[in-house]
Amino acid sequence: MTTIPLTKRGAEKLKDELQRLKTVERHAVIQAIAEARAQGDLSENAEYDAAKDKQGFIEGRIKELEGKLAAAQVIDPATLDAGGRVVFGATVDLEDEDSGARVTYQIVGDDEADLKLGLISISSPIARALIGKSAGDVAEVRAPGGVKTYEIVGVRYV
Repeated sequence: MTTIPLTKRGAEKLKDELQRLKTVERHAVIQAIAEARAQGDLSENAEYDAAKDKQGFIEGRIKELEGKLAAAQVIDPATLDAGGRVVFGATVDLEDEDSGARVTYQIVGDDEADLKLGLISISSPIARALIGKSAGDVAEVRAPGGVKTYEIVGVRYV
């Protein structure tokens, strides 16, 4: 079984979702199924069908989260010492060589990626182009929109 890299924050987020699904959502859907059963004929009961579908989704998501957490390799970026190189969990300050625009990204696991928050997946083209590089290096990113070049302005482990 392969390990799934997660930041400490990402692992906590998945644990919180798992806890919510098990303690709140699971009980709510069981209650909805019981109420729908009380209405009588289940063969034409849309509420019952919807509740059963939701129960299937919740149970599937619980299984998925338990599997991911069991296979997780939790990394705390604050404890990293990669000698200034870009690694999983690093926060990287970049400058677009064409436009001069500056952006900051943190490289995180697939489940915690959120571009709006500056969190990019380790499997994204930009993260793959940055891994192993240091401040002052230039990264060439082959993305669906074409090739972009970024200069690495800084690397932090926070």
